[in-house]
Amino acid sequence: MEIPGIPAPVLTALGAVRTGRVALVGGAVRDLLLHRVHNDPWLGVPDLDLVAEGPASALVEALVAQLGPEVVQRCQEHGAYGTVELELNLAGELVLLDVARARRETYPVPAENPQVSFGGLADDLARRDFSINAMALELASGHLLDPHGGQRDLEQRQLRFLHDGSVRDDPTRLVRGARYAARLGLELEPGSVDQARSALAVWPWGWRPGDPPGQAPAALGTRLRMELELLLEREPWLAALTVLQGWGALALLDPVLQADGAWPRRLRWAQRLGLPLLVALVAGARDPLALAERLQLPHRQHRLLVHWLELRRRIGEQPQVCNLTVEQWCALLEAPGCGVEAVALALACDTGPRRPLLRWWLRWRHLKSEQAAADLLASGMGQGPELGQRLRDLRAERLRRERL
Repeated sequence: MEIPGIPAPVLTALGAVRTGRVALVGGAVRDLLLHRVHNDPWLGVPDLDLVAEGPASALVEALVAQLGPEVVQRCQEHGAYGTVELELNLAGELVLLDVARARRETYPVPAENPQVSFGGLADDLARRDFSINAMALELASGHLLDPHGGQRDLEQRQLRFLHDGSVRDDPTRLVRGARYAARLGLELEPGSVDQARSALAVWPWGWRPGDPPGQAPAALGTRLRMELELLLEREPWLAALTVLQGWGALALLDPVLQADGAWPRRLRWAQRLGLPLLVALVAGARDPLALAERLQLPHRQHRLLVHWLELRRRIGEQPQVCNLTVEQWCALLEAPGCGVEAVALALACDTGPRRPLLRWWLRWRHLKSEQAAADLLASGMGQGPELGQRLRDLRAERLRRERL
């Protein structure tokens, strides 16, 4: 049997192992039906998920014995449920293989991490997000297992949640749905739209914006950040975020962001200026630092928001900011506690008059004293504070010749 997207050596090896029922699941099956190769979004290489009705480690051992240990570049087991990640080198082609034991999940507390136990293949499919991801290809028989109508939904180009409580249990499913909608040209079917809007309207989660950020459940915190990072870095983000806002789901971040019409321009400028897109998105929230803490943004990104807010405060405190000279603008933008990236974010966010910010970014920050320190030392000036002050004075003279 040949299956497009699955290297022949892997299929041959899987056909030779006898460790119980094994199936290809998830995105690889969906993309196979769409005549696409399912690749890892970060590495761009084939990425296959296998589910076994038995210990994953036993399947991996049998598979490695068939392929040969020299093919395995990396083998790492994760967690109490023994999911195993493999990196295979097949004649120079890298293939990622995730092997997991079939399991079931329940959500006693919405948006928290689920409780997991072992189960069968049907249980494993039933725990997934959308019907189009809840299909499996049984490798022994070649039969497509589609208990939730995923193939029909693919034909109708629609996304459908598996359960009435899918969004309540895990709101990050909305972000994944927006990613699929943008990448594959799918639409959320009407019943799923109703479910999303109903859940967001009643906010069934124990934590809500304004509560202590560190107490947010994982699906409204770190897991939400990871899904957004994937969306912004590996998907057509303009289309995906537009879909997300159309569903009302930017409210998962902040109600102000849900009503924000300026984020496309802000993110386009952030992209041009080399800034993290997630920072530019978060900057539109009512309380950007609280949202950054809830999402647990990396320290560098959190610090960038702090510096931008400080710069925004300083600009706002200027009584006649439009009348500042070039020298005064440079002093303001180069003061400690701001930084180059903070000015870039101010440009992206339209923080203050745009022309001087842009002029500083493109030209003024690069201007130096017309005499270097070496020239002043050669003329007889000694080392020390006076040298530094003289260099600053000479730069100020040059800046005074600049036009706004």
